[in-house]
Amino acid sequence: MDNQTLALKDIKKVLILGAGTLGLRVGLQSAISGFNTTIYDINKDTFEAAKQVHSKILYGLVKEGKIDKKESAAIIERITWTTDAAAAAKDADFVNESVTENVGVKKAVWKQFGELCPKHTLFTTNTSYMLPSYFAEDSGRPTLFCAFHFHDVFWANVVDIMPHKTTAEWVTPFLYEMAYTLNQIPVFVQKESNGYVFNNMLGALLGSAFQLVTTGVASIQDVDRSWMGNFKMPSGPFGIMDSIGLETVHHVTKNNGGPGSERTLAFLQPYLDGGKLGIKTGEGFYKYPNPEYQNVDFLIKK
Repeated sequence: MDNQTLALKDIKKVLILGAGTLGLRVGLQSAISGFNTTIYDINKDTFEAAKQVHSKILYGLVKEGKIDKKESAAIIERITWTTDAAAAAKDADFVNESVTENVGVKKAVWKQFGELCPKHTLFTTNTSYMLPSYFAEDSGRPTLFCAFHFHDVFWANVVDIMPHKTTAEWVTPFLYEMAYTLNQIPVFVQKESNGYVFNNMLGALLGSAFQLVTTGVASIQDVDRSWMGNFKMPSGPFGIMDSIGLETVHHVTKNNGGPGSERTLAFLQPYLDGGKLGIKTGEGFYKYPNPEYQNVDFLIKK
C-alpha cells in the first residue's frame, strides 16, 4: 500500500512501542482522541507506573472540566497493554515508536515490527534527535516511514513531522491531520536535521548549562535560578533535564558529541550509576515529588 494513501477513517488501531515517559503519554492522547490503542513494552513492570501516570493525567483533565468521569473510564477501556509483539502488531494501522534512544535498539525494534505488522501500516518514530533514515530501511517499508516526534503531549503539545528522502508524498499531509486529531501543533521539518526544531534550541540551552556547571562557573541550583528568575519559568535547565530523563540526556550527548561532551558524560555518569534518572525514579538533579526548585524560597528568601 506504499503507493496508496491512508485516511483517518482507516486508522482503527494505533500501536505505541515503548511505555516510557513519552510513549505512555502518546498512547493516552491516542485513546483520548478516540483510537483503540495498544501500548507495547518488553518490560511488564513499566505498565503499572504508566497506568498511574494515566490516572493522574485523566484526574487532572476531569478536574479541569475537559472530560467527565464517564469519558475517562471509556478512554481507559480503549487502551490495551501487552508484552506480546505479535499480538501488538496484529491489525495495527499506525505505529509510533518511543523506545530507548539507541540506534541498535531502534533498528532491531523496527526490523521486528516491520516483519510483524500488516503491509499497509504507517510507521512513525518519536526519536528526539535521530533521523528517520537511520531506521527506515530496517522497517522494510521506507516509503511508509516518517518521524513524528512529540514533546510533552499535554502541556507542550507540539509534534514534529520530518520525512526522509523516500517517504511517500501523501504521508506528510496525513500526519498533519493526525496531529490535529491528537490535539497537537504540527511543525514541519523541511529536511532531516538532528534535534528537529525545538530540541536544537533546547540542546543549546542544556549544553550551556552543563558548561557552566562542569567548568565551575555556577552550581546546578544557581543555573536554574538564573533561568527561572529571568524568564519566570517554573523550572530551569536541570529541572527540565529531570523531566526528560537523564538516561535520554546521556544518550543524546553521547550520540551528538560536540564541545564539552566528555565533561558532560562524566558529570552524568554517577547519576546513571546510582539509578537517579530524574522524575521517573524520584531523584535526578533534584529529589521528587517535591523538588527544591518548587520551594517558595528557592528564588527569594522570605
